[in-house]
Amino acid sequence: MKLDLTLGATYLKNERCRFRVWAPRAGAVSVHILQPAEQLVPLTRKEHGYYDAVVEGVKPGSLYFYLLDGEKERPDPASRSQPHGVHGPSEVVDPDAFVWSDQCWTGRPQRELVFYELHVGTFTEEGTFDAATAHLDQIQELGVTAVQLMPVAQFPGGRNWGYDGVFPFAVQNSYGGPEGLRRLADACHKRKMAVFLDVVYNHLGPEGNYLQEFAPYFTDRYQTPWGAAVNLDGPLSGEVRRFFIENALYWLEEFHIDGLRLDAVHAIFDMSALHFLEELNAAVHLSGERSGRRVYVIAESDLNNARLIRPRAVGGYGLDAQWCDDFQHSLHALLTGERTGYYADFGTLAHLCKAFENGYVYTGQYSTYRRRRHGNRTELCRPEQFVVFAQNHDQVGNRARGERLAALISFPALKLAAAVVILSPFLPLLFMGEEYGETAPFQYFTSHSEPELVKAVREGRRAEFDALEWKNSVPDPQDEETFIRSRLRRELLRQKRHKTLFEFYKNLIRLRRELPALANLDWEAVEITSSERERLLFIRRLSGDDEAWMAFSFNEAATTAVAPLPPGRWRKLLDSAEERWLASGSSVPAEVVSPGEAALALSPLSCLILSRVKEACD
Repeated sequence: MKLDLTLGATYLKNERCRFRVWAPRAGAVSVHILQPAEQLVPLTRKEHGYYDAVVEGVKPGSLYFYLLDGEKERPDPASRSQPHGVHGPSEVVDPDAFVWSDQCWTGRPQRELVFYELHVGTFTEEGTFDAATAHLDQIQELGVTAVQLMPVAQFPGGRNWGYDGVFPFAVQNSYGGPEGLRRLADACHKRKMAVFLDVVYNHLGPEGNYLQEFAPYFTDRYQTPWGAAVNLDGPLSGEVRRFFIENALYWLEEFHIDGLRLDAVHAIFDMSALHFLEELNAAVHLSGERSGRRVYVIAESDLNNARLIRPRAVGGYGLDAQWCDDFQHSLHALLTGERTGYYADFGTLAHLCKAFENGYVYTGQYSTYRRRRHGNRTELCRPEQFVVFAQNHDQVGNRARGERLAALISFPALKLAAAVVILSPFLPLLFMGEEYGETAPFQYFTSHSEPELVKAVREGRRAEFDALEWKNSVPDPQDEETFIRSRLRRELLRQKRHKTLFEFYKNLIRLRRELPALANLDWEAVEITSSERERLLFIRRLSGDDEAWMAFSFNEAATTAVAPLPPGRWRKLLDSAEERWLASGSSVPAEVVSPGEAALALSPLSCLILSRVKEACD
């Protein structure tokens, strides 16, 4: 599938610009140029309800509206920039004005991806792309290879998670607009880090959403938690699909984005023979082939449906990977003891073992939380197709008070959580601030301008938690203080405990990268045993003649375990109970000789990593 970027305002040089909009619901469309010289130019109607024209006297920075049927002025649905917000005019942008320095960048192999998810608005006090760029060296030092940006499409006001975006092509003005995003992506590539972008193709936000006035972008045949679904399989859906697929290619081609994280694909409804996700995935990878770069499509879904990531040859959609909630739920329930909401389905070590073995925990069995069977099996899928985490924006921000793990569990448990995620055979993801134990909450915030909408969001948020003890203390999303509280507090890194945790993460990522056994992401190279009674998990990882063995203790008391350590001499690489990690000290010697099992004194809530010593005759 070959698809050129034609929607919106395309600057053609020499003060000439082509305007193209899909508006089958309008009988006539004109473009109203506001500056540098005001002019009203009728667009020519083309096939399938498109309107276009090449207009003279237009420069980068020119502002414009579309005039529908001589009555309504609306911003461009494919606007590249909304400098005055969601209700203001659109702006002409010249993408070729930016000088890239990443000509030699071809991307990172999938197995090398270590994600760092960040929200631009709260990552720094300034809340801009340029301010975020100033902290890339620290992220690189940590060992991160991929920066995962929460949505940056234009949303109302200056405070939002990004999932209320209403202009999918326009980069949020308060973050620094399109030029700011280009600078950030270029800076990441200089540091050999990929850039992933969270995109939302299942709904648009409520304020400033004018798309339905142009064309049938939405359908009432399906409903999402956010209202009407995107029209991907009804009348005129072909051009809706084109709009969103062109948007995906736009990020790759004009911003050099390396991969897309598709938000909540379980709310993307499509009954056609060629599913939208499959078509999108094919277009993205063709774009990557044309540019000579590795590009990826990663889905978020709560369906545990392996069809998303199975090969197209066997009826799958062929996506590169998906976020794995079951892994997080298993780990969180073990560490916190929480059993409310979806955590009701988790809480035993067996759940975490199954997550390690399959990716999904629920592969068709009954779910108490859902009151039905849930999920399917992951045959023909690979470990590198699962992105795992101890926390992310959803798992933190969708708590009533937005508490991070650092506010819920002990320091030893934080180290244990880090080790379980990073030493897994999956692709690990850290949520900004996790690496040093950030204690500021990440709460849900908005900055809508419509009073009725503000009231509805406020009341809806509180209603979500009516049955919980937080009923009367849910932060007001519209209150600016809710946003300010959610900013990172990097001054914590000057404190010993937080600095030590950062070094611990850094060391874990280094081991994952440098040890062949830990870098090998193959199911057959992972062996798992456990003791539910003693709350101990043992994992053996292999790669050729390289071998690593790990013990994870979820026991809150010290325990001496007869562990299934394979025969040989083993060198201790890391014990989270060591004094250097601000613990009381390790009882495991620097070298362990095992005839096939070994008695190991494991500290409470700890992680031990051993590497098999190669003998001369090996």
